[in-house]
Amino acid sequence: MPSEKSGKKADEAYMRQALALALKGWGNTSPNPMVGAVIVKAGKVIAKGFHRKAGLPHAEAVAIGNAGQKARGATLYVTLEPCCHLNKRTPPCTGAVIRAGLKRVVAAMPDPNPLVAGCGISELRKAGIEVKTGVLEEKARALNEAYIKYITTKRPFVILKSAMSLDGKIATKTGESKWLTGEKARGLVHRVRSGVDAIMTAVGTVKADNPELTARIKGGKTPIRIIIDPEMLSPEDSKVFLVPPETIIVSRKPLSKSLEGKGVGIINFEGRLSLAWLMEKLGSMGITSLLIEGGSSLNAHAIEEGVVDKMMLFYAPLVIGGKDAFPSIGGRGVEKLIEACRLENLSVRKIGEDVLIEGYTLPTGEKPSGRAIHSLRPGGPG
Repeated sequence: MPSEKSGKKADEAYMRQALALALKGWGNTSPNPMVGAVIVKAGKVIAKGFHRKAGLPHAEAVAIGNAGQKARGATLYVTLEPCCHLNKRTPPCTGAVIRAGLKRVVAAMPDPNPLVAGCGISELRKAGIEVKTGVLEEKARALNEAYIKYITTKRPFVILKSAMSLDGKIATKTGESKWLTGEKARGLVHRVRSGVDAIMTAVGTVKADNPELTARIKGGKTPIRIIIDPEMLSPEDSKVFLVPPETIIVSRKPLSKSLEGKGVGIINFEGRLSLAWLMEKLGSMGITSLLIEGGSSLNAHAIEEGVVDKMMLFYAPLVIGGKDAFPSIGGRGVEKLIEACRLENLSVRKIGEDVLIEGYTLPTGEKPSGRAIHSLRPGGPG
């Protein structure tokens, strides 16, 4: 391990450890960010910590507790600016850092939370602690892309996932779609599911596939399920109503007594559903991240309304063909290329026998920024 005084390379090496620790909180920290912390003294790591779950101690507090008196005069590497506000269930971390006698703090990025937003850094500097920021900041931002979106807009970070043939079909003309992609691709999707707060699909998918929409991996957390069903046409014996956890129907109709008795929730709307409105509604419910797993119509609706932040497109080594086969994206389509949904920061990789293309959406007409995004999230690039 490089010495503590060897500069940029040492800072990045320790920060990589902190980022890897932060990822251990995958799927369990919402609405909080994933945060990892490493304490280094005389060129050696003396303590580590990460945020396990909302309401439990923050990464800095865990690491400081593990270090004890050894923390005095040491350097703290943390993936996010230490918090300084009291509007939460745990004490502010800046106080713990100051009391521990740490001489230096290296933070990957400032906290975008308006209640922090540089105040933590300022508080530490006023206490005489040297503070450095911006070390592997792009990786830290990618790790907490959902938290950043939610804490600054109060709307969830939205991922649209679709599995299709090489010619862009999600089902044959008869509706057959199981299984387009292989086991490794499906396993990755379950991992992504376990990391989001909610999965959204529509009544058509419920009726055609009768999915459970669960995260079937060891230690995985199954998110809330959101079913868009304007006319309440989903069969009441559908798996989404029989298998935990919570399911919420978005509909113009009232909820039946039977579904109410099963613990199913309801979000009512009038007229044509606005997904932008629905995102605000879900955000007000504390849902910070959402995975869309729908059919042609829902995918098109989400793209047309501009609610999608990221796309995960799985391509199976198949060519289905046929004008009546179901395309990944339906709807009216655009008339001019400048109106098309454009992605940036594309990554391409093989997942078993399939190919995964990921990218972040750009507002219509906006040119790619050219910046690289290196994600540590399961399913993310890098």
